[in-house]
Amino acid sequence: MNTTHTLLAVAAALAVAAPPAAASPATAALSYRCSTSTQTIDDAGYSGPAPDNWDIRIQVCAARSGTTVYAYADISWDGPAFYASNDAVIFDGAKIRLQIMQSRQGTDPVVAERDVEIKDRLEKASSSGDRDGRYRTPTISHRAGTGAYGNTVLYLDWHKDGRGYQGHDFKGSPTV
Repeated sequence: MNTTHTLLAVAAALAVAAPPAAASPATAALSYRCSTSTQTIDDAGYSGPAPDNWDIRIQVCAARSGTTVYAYADISWDGPAFYASNDAVIFDGAKIRLQIMQSRQGTDPVVAERDVEIKDRLEKASSSGDRDGRYRTPTISHRAGTGAYGNTVLYLDWHKDGRGYQGHDFKGSPTV
């Protein structure tokens, strides 16, 4: 047997005998833990007789892979249909702040956050004026110790109310 055949035979034997490499935690499928909460929010820029409340539901999800925590939020809304169908200016601004929090005794510090603008999505209407929709934020990640969780705050700046952004806290995810 020549040297080349011997080396190939040894390499083949080692390949068969070696156990398969385990998937790294970063590439394994993440198991998200989620919480959902709903709020009815009044349009602070309108005080007329038509119904003007927005029903907003946010589901916040978090998962861990090793020391890295991942979080995202699904937001859905059912807005009133009394606004003009086209080009209605309802908000001067609207954004959702997605956070990763570190659970501690006392106030939980924010270890990562990202603001996502949603004004155009909220104001978009069907031809009949319905403003219903849903949106999933991009996922954020950060290295965090045990007991971290995802959190959201919805910031709305109603058109012509003069108060600027007002924050609405929603329930955070379970800890991961």
